[in-house]
Amino acid sequence: MAMLERSATITSRTGDAPDETADNGCPPESSRERVNRRWNEILQETRVAQTGVQILFGFLLSLAFTPAFRDLATFDRSVYVVTVVLGASATGALIAPVSIHRFLSGLRMKHEVVEAASRLMVCGMVLLALTIGCTLLLILHVVLPSLLAELLVGGVMLWFVLCWYVLPLRLRRKAQRRGRG
Repeated sequence: MAMLERSATITSRTGDAPDETADNGCPPESSRERVNRRWNEILQETRVAQTGVQILFGFLLSLAFTPAFRDLATFDRSVYVVTVVLGASATGALIAPVSIHRFLSGLRMKHEVVEAASRLMVCGMVLLALTIGCTLLLILHVVLPSLLAELLVGGVMLWFVLCWYVLPLRLRRKAQRRGRG
């Protein structure tokens, strides 16, 4: 009981909502435990996203040095430029949490670091989805008729929106409703 009271006091001081761990039979997390857990989760997510964006960005950078690049139409070159800029932006956003952590380490700002890193991860994922969509458009536009390429890219981007944004937001809303009930 004292542990629950201590957790409620910490929660009310930090403004954090009680965590779901209290519902599954485990003792509730302290504010410090929660921010440490969230930071570790962001690190794992960042590792996955960084690897993907770096491989994709490296591929994009190498395209400009292939013989076929000289033969690309103006539209394809424009899509390439937009794609490279989006890829660079995604790389910056997804690597930024490392820089933020390095600059603020030891300043007792972990909560702020976690919040900033979380926002940058969301931004980076949007930029990564756009980079993938543009990369797909560039590739499919070269090998398929224009309309078919655009329809396929539209379908894939819709899938990304559903998987990466609609589903998580729907699950979040469901959890919030369950928490109030």
